[in-house]
Amino acid sequence: MLTPLAQGGERLDEAAFGPMIDFLLERGADGVFLCGTTGEGVNLDLEERRRALRLAKEALGGRGDLLVHCGTQNTRDAVALGADAAAAGVAGVAIIPPPYYPLTDRELEDHLVAVADACAPTPFYIYVFSPRSGYPVPTPVVERVRERATNLAGLKVSESPFDRVRPFLSLGLPVYIGNEPLIAEAAAAGEVSGSVSALAAVFPEATRALLDDPTPARAAAVQELRAAISRDQLIPTAKALLRRRGVPINPDVRAPLRPLTEEQVEAARLRADEVLGAATR
Repeated sequence: MLTPLAQGGERLDEAAFGPMIDFLLERGADGVFLCGTTGEGVNLDLEERRRALRLAKEALGGRGDLLVHCGTQNTRDAVALGADAAAAGVAGVAIIPPPYYPLTDRELEDHLVAVADACAPTPFYIYVFSPRSGYPVPTPVVERVRERATNLAGLKVSESPFDRVRPFLSLGLPVYIGNEPLIAEAAAAGEVSGSVSALAAVFPEATRALLDDPTPARAAAVQELRAAISRDQLIPTAKALLRRRGVPINPDVRAPLRPLTEEQVEAARLRADEVLGAATR
């Protein structure tokens, strides 16, 4: 989910959490993934992330699962967020490998295990997204983390193309697909547990329809819809379109991100409207 902000992106917009989560659940989401890539998590400070967690949990009111991304640049902060999330009673904790410094396999393994231990017995998920972390998560590292962390519950895999997703499907762990058009290929190759989807932050019904009916034709329509909202920066586009769909969310993003112009918003809306029907029918 997106993180509602106000005052030019300088603070959380606490009043918008409830309406946003209601919108997502009413249109097919089983729960929410908080402070991930689309949620600007790495742009928020630790206290804001703790507060966002509690706002989301209250807004959910037990109607769906709350998974929280606790990835940070260093192990200490990720451990602190993971322990706090577990204490708050979330359904799961996920972390992406720390960006900027490419870790060795042993460094990455130890980092993942440290956060898994900090949130145990809360289910722990590895967030695999090498374009954002800057380096891959090797499958042998996942296997060693599973040996050391009894609460490893699955993976959120946002890799592309499908050949980079396939190895994770053979590990015997639940896999949640991040790149929505690959849901159909993943389903054909084996069981897919679900999707943690940026598209679903705005059009949850499109991702829901693809998960329920993972056909190549529906995947192609979802790919067109994702492309339609990704021509400009995805996060400000998503906030603007979600507001157009009736959710009282501000267009504010945390700098250095910038809101879209009205012309960009209208162009994105028109592009999305052209393909939305095919993605949801």
